[in-house]
Amino acid sequence: MIRFVLEATDASTDARAGRLMTAHGEVETPVFMPVGTRAAVRAMTPAQLREADAGFVLANTYHLMLRPGEKLVRKAGGLHAFMGWDGPLLTDSGGFQIFSLPGVEVRDDGVRFKSEVDGAKITLTPERAIEIQRALGADVIMAFDECVEYPASRARARQGVERTLAWLERCVRAHEGDQALFGIVQGSVYPELRRACAEEVVKHDLPGYAIGGVSVGEGHDEMKRVVEMTTPLLPEDRPRYLMGVGLPEDLVEAVERGIDMFDCVIPTRYARSATLFTRRGRIRMSQRRYRNDFYPIDPSCECYACQNFTRAYVHHLYGANEILGTILGAIHNLGFYLALMREMRAAVLRGGFAAFKRGFYAEYST
Repeated sequence: MIRFVLEATDASTDARAGRLMTAHGEVETPVFMPVGTRAAVRAMTPAQLREADAGFVLANTYHLMLRPGEKLVRKAGGLHAFMGWDGPLLTDSGGFQIFSLPGVEVRDDGVRFKSEVDGAKITLTPERAIEIQRALGADVIMAFDECVEYPASRARARQGVERTLAWLERCVRAHEGDQALFGIVQGSVYPELRRACAEEVVKHDLPGYAIGGVSVGEGHDEMKRVVEMTTPLLPEDRPRYLMGVGLPEDLVEAVERGIDMFDCVIPTRYARSATLFTRRGRIRMSQRRYRNDFYPIDPSCECYACQNFTRAYVHHLYGANEILGTILGAIHNLGFYLALMREMRAAVLRGGFAAFKRGFYAEYST
């Protein structure tokens, strides 16, 4: 089980700083969780993750169920041992990935779909999602929910909320052991549905709560509005997790509104396309302008890539299609994200998050 301690709330915003204790270590919040979809963070070893001071790592239930299968992972000693990561782990329920599949059949009892690996017909229920996550052995597991598309009508969003709540009841009944089960609040962009869903989810008195149904095409402003309407409905003494978000500016806005936990594939995905983050905004290292640039990727960054290599060298790696370019890009991007989280935490602890935000946007170009 986990334990969350709220250390401070910013004087002029809802930004928070806390500590999350798990069986595999303590994590300072707000925290960004690198995504290791198939039990691996793209282009990074566990040693590089530790060197970057990553806390939680996220893995995906849907993909691990398909390959290599949760039985093999359990036989290997659980997901920690299988992937060589000794820090805290979170597994999502797979709902987001499943509902984006073509031809998926969503029913009240569960979801039916074809495996993208071998075409086999698979049924995933709330009970099965919990069973898989129990076998994987993560510290934090997620309830099975229905993530509706955007835009969605009020009626469609209400149906998603009803299924999410019914499935949460079944997840709670199926759950056993020391893993921390988080509930998920759905409701699309409709305030009354978000409120109704949050009120019912919170009644389960779970160790943590997540806001789902964002990063599905609604845009930055709608994301802020959903977080702003939902976060106050969640208990102050439990961690709040915004699923699948996002860009650096998304993180700043969500921390200001009281979010503690984040995950997103953006740092490593963008690194694969030579898009890297700096304090002045994004740069595209494949552009010719960097061919003779002997500055670090970001002169203010302390990551391994910036301390040892130049933009000219990284530009060369991407141009030559050398895998080291993606590796250094991933190390840098994740280092940028984790440093940003540390800076926001420090700003909360000193009671100056509003000043931090002004300084961030004065320098950072979106």
